[in-house]
Amino acid sequence: MKKINQNIGLLILRITVGGLLLFHGIKKVVDGHGFIKKVLSEAGLPEFLWLGVPVAEVLAPILLILGFLTRSASLLIAFTMVMTIYLAFGWSGFELNSFGAFKVELNLFFMLTAISLYFTGPGNISLSEELFHSKTKLKNL
Repeated sequence: MKKINQNIGLLILRITVGGLLLFHGIKKVVDGHGFIKKVLSEAGLPEFLWLGVPVAEVLAPILLILGFLTRSASLLIAFTMVMTIYLAFGWSGFELNSFGAFKVELNLFFMLTAISLYFTGPGNISLSEELFHSKTKLKNL
């Protein structure tokens, strides 16, 4: 029973992180990448790095939800959140907002939950488990 609870918990965590971040990525894809290019340019970074946004905020969340390449997707999301904190906030992001929370609270949430998923993996209720370990799946739930 403990193992099934852990696997359900990991599934919920993957759906939560992937599902919430996916909306941010879709919004940026729909609105275009001009703003992101501008922010990168102002920071002295090459503009082509904007390509990381659809990959990290659309593709990686989908992979998390499916539980496929979870560790790679998690690292990509965590790195992207580090970059968003640096580019959008800098150290001022760690100041408290009017609600008493860090300005970068959401970015920290995505970063730390992605790091957690990197260390735990997707759990047994995942596409990677279906593809690579289907014979032993029922025994390991």
